[in-house]
Amino acid sequence: MAGSLLIRINVAIQRLELAIASVLGRRFPPDGYCLAGIEVQNEVSHPKSAFSLRDIIGDGFLWGVPTARRTIEKRHKRKYGHPDYIMKILQPKKNIKTCNDCGDDHLIGVLCPTCYKKVIDETKEMQDAIQKELQLSPVENEVVVLYEGEKAGKPDEFFEGKRIVEIPKPRPSWFSKNLLQQTTQQPATTTDVKPSDLG
Repeated sequence: MAGSLLIRINVAIQRLELAIASVLGRRFPPDGYCLAGIEVQNEVSHPKSAFSLRDIIGDGFLWGVPTARRTIEKRHKRKYGHPDYIMKILQPKKNIKTCNDCGDDHLIGVLCPTCYKKVIDETKEMQDAIQKELQLSPVENEVVVLYEGEKAGKPDEFFEGKRIVEIPKPRPSWFSKNLLQQTTQQPATTTDVKPSDLG
């Protein structure tokens, strides 16, 4: 197999040299410049013919191609994987838990999408109420969103200098009142940071 391939390569190189010589109209160079291992045939006259790649390659080369079909076992291993290596088929998820509020299943470490949908809807309703109340006027003051019956429980001094937006419905049970409160921690007065516990 390897011997016949080398013979074909030698013949192809000889034909390539003949084609180059006939195109350029020259004879072969001296034997010292020829490729090693190739017998040079010095011919007196070379007929001029059109350059053809088929004359150089001849019958062609033999390449390594599959000689048999893959077995069904190998095809299934490539398609679905193998338990000892990589499994490509769907695996059951083991990181799912049930929400305590709504009972829907969701991934661990991810908010329950059903419960979060309620938060999205409530936020959209608050944004619509603020847009309807304030419209396009600039807001320099703090905006306070009040649900039904919450204004009576606070003194009038609490609402001084604030824009009030009322929503005509009771506050949802899951929406805590202290979520909208501002922080009581005073901002820092210096930018210097001193390391602690250095010994």
